[in-house]
This record gives sequence, C-alpha cells and structure tokens, in this order.
Amino acid sequence: MRIRDANPADWAAIWPFMHDIAVAGETFSWDRDIDEQRARQRWFPALPGRTFVAVDDRGAVVGTAVSGPNHEGPAAHVATASFMVAPRHSGRGAGRALGRHVLDRARADGFRAMQFNAVVETNTRAVALWRSLGMEIVATLPQAFHHPTHGYVGLHVMYQLF
Repeated sequence: MRIRDANPADWAAIWPFMHDIAVAGETFSWDRDIDEQRARQRWFPALPGRTFVAVDDRGAVVGTAVSGPNHEGPAAHVATASFMVAPRHSGRGAGRALGRHVLDRARADGFRAMQFNAVVETNTRAVALWRSLGMEIVATLPQAFHHPTHGYVGLHVMYQLF
C-alpha cells in the first residue's frame, strides 16, 4: 500500500466509491444525494488542506483522505481529517495506511493535535482503527447521526494531542 498526494486525475477513481459511501448513509455525515461537483470541492480544499490517496501495488486508487485545519484563527493548530476506502478494498490496510500518513503529515505540518468531529459509533471498525492509532473518544453526541438501519446513533468526537 502506497500513500501519495492526490492529483485531479485521481478524481475519476475516487468519485465512484465516494458516491456509493455517501448514498449508503452509514458512515459519513454528507447528504446522501451529494452531487459530484460539491463532493469534489469538499475533497480537494485549498492549502493548507491536503488530499491523499492510497494506491495498491498495481497503482489503483483504493482509498482517500482529506486533512487540514479543523478551525481558523486561534484554533487553527488542530487538524481534522476524513477518510474513505473503497468498500471492495476494505480490510486490506488502506485505512490504517492513510490514518498513519495523515497523522504523521499533520505533525510535520506543525499541527499540535488531530480531531475527528464525527465518527459514527456503529462504525466499529473505524473506531477501533482510530483508537489503535492513538485517537481517544473525548465525547459522544447522543443520537446525532441518523443511520439508515440502526436509527439514531451517536457521533464520537475523537482527539489526539501530538
């Protein structure tokens, strides 16, 4: 698994699985009918935002992450990130590789912490992954996410001070 900076040409590989994840409505707090233009704008922010892709040994994009400041001004030293792995490639290390890379890059860029604002509590694989990489659940917002099969479930706020 190799992680690299994303480039505009990667979008053609990212959008299909990103769209499927958004439509499923199980792990991401985006509108389920988000259009491609809006998704692309969110996923390719201006600097200091960064977008990465995980590519397999054949060079195929299997996952992606976006990272940047969580807030502006006096809180701009805390980064945030979002991740998506193509469902057919899940469980093969792309999420872990992206997570490590994003945390390392945020440290190298001078951020003092990482905050994930909305990890769906029923996404137990993601919660376990982020915990294994040093993220802590600092709060759970009860019933803050409407899951299509589990109903209203909590959203974890996860945090790691560097």
